[in-house]
Amino acid sequence: MGRYGGTQQCDAEGVGAVGVQRERFATAAKTRRTLRNGPLPGPDRERGRRQRKVATAVVLALAVIAAGSALWISSLQAAVRAGPWFGGYVDVTVQPGYDFNTPAGDLERNVVLAFVVATPADPCTPRWGAEYSLDDAAAQLGLDARVKELRSHGGDASVSFGGAVNDELATVCTDPGSLLGAYRQVVERYALKMVDFDVEAGNLVDLTAATRRAQAVAALQRERALSGKPLGVWLTLPVSPRGLTDEGTTTVEAMIKAGVDLSGVNLMTMNYGASRSAGQSMADASLAAATAAHSQLSIIYQRAGKSLDSQTVWAMIGLTPMAGENEISTDVFTLDAAQALHDFAVERGVGRMSFWSLNRDRPCPAGTPSAAAGTGNGASHICSGTTAPAGAFVTTLGTGMAGPGAADPSFKGSMR
Repeated sequence: MGRYGGTQQCDAEGVGAVGVQRERFATAAKTRRTLRNGPLPGPDRERGRRQRKVATAVVLALAVIAAGSALWISSLQAAVRAGPWFGGYVDVTVQPGYDFNTPAGDLERNVVLAFVVATPADPCTPRWGAEYSLDDAAAQLGLDARVKELRSHGGDASVSFGGAVNDELATVCTDPGSLLGAYRQVVERYALKMVDFDVEAGNLVDLTAATRRAQAVAALQRERALSGKPLGVWLTLPVSPRGLTDEGTTTVEAMIKAGVDLSGVNLMTMNYGASRSAGQSMADASLAAATAAHSQLSIIYQRAGKSLDSQTVWAMIGLTPMAGENEISTDVFTLDAAQALHDFAVERGVGRMSFWSLNRDRPCPAGTPSAAAGTGNGASHICSGTTAPAGAFVTTLGTGMAGPGAADPSFKGSMR
C-alpha cells in the first residue's frame, strides 16, 4: 500500500491552517476597534500606524486568498461541465512517421506529440527524443509545418515532455531560469495550449527534480495567464493495480504545492508485469488502478486544503493504455480490454482518454519482430502486435470522447 492507500478525513496541517486564519481575523478585528477610537498620542500613535499597516496587509492577504479560491473552484466547476478529451500520442521521431497532420476524423484531430527531452551535451536545451533539435525537427521532419496543417483542419497538438528512455529537462537542467526558458521555448514555438509531463523511470524517482519541475511549470503557467494565453498542464504517471506509486503521489504534491493548476493526472494503465495478480486481466488491472488513484488524488487535494467531490476527481483523471503488446510481453491490451476501459471511463466520468500510440494502431506487417512471439526484444514502435485492424484502438477508446481536448486550454474534462 502507498501513502495514500486508505481514506482520511483531516490532518494536523489543516487544523493548524485554520488556527492561523482565526488569529489573523482576530488581529484585524482588534485593529479596526483601535482605529475607531481616533488618533493616539505619543508612542501609541506610532503603534497605531503599525496596527493600520498590519490590518491592511491582513485584509489584502485574505482578499487574495478568497479570489484565488473562487477562481480555482470556478475552474473545477467548468471542468465538470466540459466535454471529454480524447487524444492519442504520436511518437514523433519513429520511422516511418505517422501523418497526424491530416486527421482521418474527429477522433484523430487532437494529438499529443512525444517526447521533448534534454539534449545530452546541453541539458537545458530541449530536443525531440534526444535525436532532433527543434530546428532539425522542423527541417527534417517538417514538424512545425505539420502542426500548422493539423490546426488548419480544425485539430490541435500538445507536447509531452519526458518519457521512459531519456532525461526529462528538470532531471538534468538544474538552473531554474534556464529550465523555465526551455519549457517556454517549446510552448512558444508550437503555440501550445496544453502540455503533458510524462514522468517515469529515473525521472520519477528524482524528487529534487520534481520540485524544480513544479516551480518552473508554475512560473510558466503564470506567465501564460498574464499574457492572455492560459496553459493547461497534465501529469502522466505510471500505476499498478494499487494506484500511483509513492513517487507519483509526491510528484503530484510538488505540483500543487508550487501553485500549478493541474488539469489532471493521466494514468499509464500499461506494463503491469508482476504487479498484476494471477488471473487478473489487463482490463481489470486498469480499472483497479484507476479506482485506487481516484482515492489517492482525493486525499492529496484534501491535504492541500481543497476538498473535491467524487465526480470532480474523476474529471481530473486520464487513462492511457498501450495498444496491443506492451513492453512486458505478458501484458497484451486487446480490443476487448479497450472496450471495457472505455465503458468504465464513460460510466465514471473520466476526463481524458489517450493511448500509446497512434503509430501502433495497426496490425504488424509480416516479419515484424515481436517480443510476444519470441522474435524481438520488445513491443514494436509501428504496430500493435495483434490482429486488430488499422484504427481499431482509436475507434474503440475514443468514440463519444472527442470533446474540445487540447484546443481548449481550460479543459479538464468530464464524460457526463
